[in-house]
Amino acid sequence: MSPLQRYEAFFRSFVDAFDDLFESTITDVTVGLGPNGELRYPSYPPGSDVTQFIGVGEFQCYDKYMLAQLRQHAEALGNPMWGLAGPHNAPGYDESPDSSEFFRDHGSWDSPYGDFFLSWYAGKLLSHGDRVLGMASRVFGSKPVELSAKVPFMHWWHGAQSRPAEAVAGFYKSNKKNGYSPVAKVFAQHGCTMVVPGMDVCMNKQQRNTGSSPDKLLVQIKNACRRHGARIAGENASLVMTHTSSFPRIKSNIVTAELMRPTFFTYRRMGAEFFSPEHWPPFMEFVRSVVCGEWDEDDETAAAVSTYDELPQPV
Repeated sequence: MSPLQRYEAFFRSFVDAFDDLFESTITDVTVGLGPNGELRYPSYPPGSDVTQFIGVGEFQCYDKYMLAQLRQHAEALGNPMWGLAGPHNAPGYDESPDSSEFFRDHGSWDSPYGDFFLSWYAGKLLSHGDRVLGMASRVFGSKPVELSAKVPFMHWWHGAQSRPAEAVAGFYKSNKKNGYSPVAKVFAQHGCTMVVPGMDVCMNKQQRNTGSSPDKLLVQIKNACRRHGARIAGENASLVMTHTSSFPRIKSNIVTAELMRPTFFTYRRMGAEFFSPEHWPPFMEFVRSVVCGEWDEDDETAAAVSTYDELPQPV
């Protein structure tokens, strides 16, 4: 039994076990596609804090199966030497794009070989996502649930020509399209909502030094989804601290968004610190402002009780 067949068996077992809960309790199914549930290669070390990680990451194409497929693809295109291994001059996990030749401006990535390798590498990831989402759509297609899946929010080094962090994760910006366009097309084909886990990200000084551009990346993703008719949803990437501008950033991205508004937003990291007296009231105010809009002081007292009952409460 292949890994995909085992995944399908798990899905069908889930449907059988919880058949009476669909629609009444289970309304959405999020499909895991890779590390942290995201459609990407494990290009940066597990457990890395992506808000602090500043390296490019590394290509993940060196097991015997990927190397065999790379060699076969290169031979089919008449360039067998290109299929012997991955790029020999790419940077390591914690290195910058300028530390080696591959990702520098006008480096190897911008050559016929670079286009060959990056197109193949991204194509393998896209095929994986297509197969898994196609299978999930078949299994859950008869159920009254919405399918969704996550994509990575690789905003660091987004300002570089080569988009290196995105490239090693499997998203290739070629001359014809951005890296998220073919992914959005696959999501739309399977009726799957694209979940973006970074709608709270604000650029700090460290990220500025890495060419980070979360705003531009989010616009790029939204444009891709709008072009192909894919729904988009959001998550926060980390615990939103009360002294930061993260809550206003989330609200801007999900309520006042000009391009397209997310169909839903999931707030993550609801640990003990989140329910502390310091964090809980600002979160309640954030939910009020998103659900009800800006309130006047005269509305505050009249709606306090009903709003408290409607908001999620700590247990």
